[in-house]
Amino acid sequence: MNNSKNIFSHLGSDLPSGLVVFLVALPLCLGIALSSGAPLFSGIIAGIVGGIVVGYLSGSSTSVSGPAAGLTVIVLNAIADLGAFDIFLLSVVLAGVFQIILGVAKAGIIGYYFPTSVIKGMLAGIGIILIIKQIPYAFGVNETQNLAKYIPFVNDWEAVMDLRNLANEFDFGALIITIISLTILILWDKPFIKRNKVLKVIPGPLLVVILGVAINKFFKFFVPNLYLDFEDKVILPKVQSWDGFTDLFMFPDFTAISNPDVWVVAFTIAIIASLETLLSLEAADKIDPYKRVSPPNRELFAQGTGNIVNGLVGGLPVTAVIVRSSANVTSGARTKMSAIFHGLLLVLSVLLIPSLLNLIPLACLAAILLQVGYKLAKISLFKTQARLGWDQFLPFVITILGIVIFDLLIGIGLGMGVAIVYILLRNFQNSHVLSARENVDSPDTLRIILSEEVSFLNKGSLIKTLDEIPDGKHVIIDGSNSKIIDYDVLEVIENFRINAKERGIEVDTIKIKSVKVGGVH
Repeated sequence: MNNSKNIFSHLGSDLPSGLVVFLVALPLCLGIALSSGAPLFSGIIAGIVGGIVVGYLSGSSTSVSGPAAGLTVIVLNAIADLGAFDIFLLSVVLAGVFQIILGVAKAGIIGYYFPTSVIKGMLAGIGIILIIKQIPYAFGVNETQNLAKYIPFVNDWEAVMDLRNLANEFDFGALIITIISLTILILWDKPFIKRNKVLKVIPGPLLVVILGVAINKFFKFFVPNLYLDFEDKVILPKVQSWDGFTDLFMFPDFTAISNPDVWVVAFTIAIIASLETLLSLEAADKIDPYKRVSPPNRELFAQGTGNIVNGLVGGLPVTAVIVRSSANVTSGARTKMSAIFHGLLLVLSVLLIPSLLNLIPLACLAAILLQVGYKLAKISLFKTQARLGWDQFLPFVITILGIVIFDLLIGIGLGMGVAIVYILLRNFQNSHVLSARENVDSPDTLRIILSEEVSFLNKGSLIKTLDEIPDGKHVIIDGSNSKIIDYDVLEVIENFRINAKERGIEVDTIKIKSVKVGGVH
């Protein structure tokens, strides 16, 4: 199914699925660009490239790529720190190069080395920040002079505290549209909607956008003081011709190539985008009714190529996105033609209906992203992690706090640090079994049975056990079950064997190699 010659073999299933994905993706492309502080058209470009370029190169039959909510925090802060969107685009190009290198180096397994608790904490932290950043738009505070005051950066607590002043400046019309939009989105997740044959095929975000436009038109003619004018709606340039379309693209500023901050942003995007892609890819494969397995290294190559193209023409960085991928699968997609077709529809929407897109109230997009943020950080997730125990809950919470208080990388680093501490503690506890077997050997015999893999992480635990053995005992250290015993551990055993003579301890070993220690063998 993954070969390009087969992508035309199921058009009857793929084209309708591509249409559904397009209807889901269009408001998300605009909303994520809005949330990222980037030009709205950059979100559309990212959707087009994610659909056509990544879709064609990918080895997945079901995964769909586009601008991702998981990168909004990075993009928002990177654009501010680098000072210009064209400099940020250079970071996107370099991030794509890094991803291609990861794919060629067969690093598609990197996702397996991040604990689930940290990954869930990362997504929840992003969800919380996404919610905070959408509140001003939900209240209709979109004028330039006020907006900067209310859009908090990751650790900008002064801006967060300023949110309380929204009560004095909010736009009642925007708030009405936000509330109605959120109500629809919540209802659309209920089982009775999903069971309805007609309603279940209508994407909730699309319905929200259509109703938002209709409500605002109603305001214009019947309640003018609630009407949302152009500054409260999507602003996309109108395209009169193909040349006008190409003029909308932006290009990276290659003169900033020596700026170290550009490289830091590029590396950050490459790692986070690759991780989110690999997780989404795995999730899409799990819900694929045909149970096909997508090649992760090829996916990294495809994503890298897509991000290079995005950086060169003015698009946001992309990842594989589970929201669009799940919509694709549930709509009956059979091959990656559905993803490609959704990208083509995005191109046509900008060329043919820009005036209609410019009728969409920003409050609608804010409501959609508020729901996305909540789904990433819903209360049930916290409850589930708490039930799993402290070794899962603490890294999860620390990751969230680190992301919200500091930034994404620091949050992930802190969460990883806590997770590693728990791993070290488990290694400390599980390196060996100490037992006294009176009936097998003698009352004074202790048998230490080493685990299957004994590394330097287990050294401290073994030293503690050996130090606590009473004088005059007979000790058997059994390595029969061990496949790997690090040199550090062999050295500890050899040192104990030498020093045990002074304590009257007789030491025997089973299947443990003898090593030289300090010139003694």
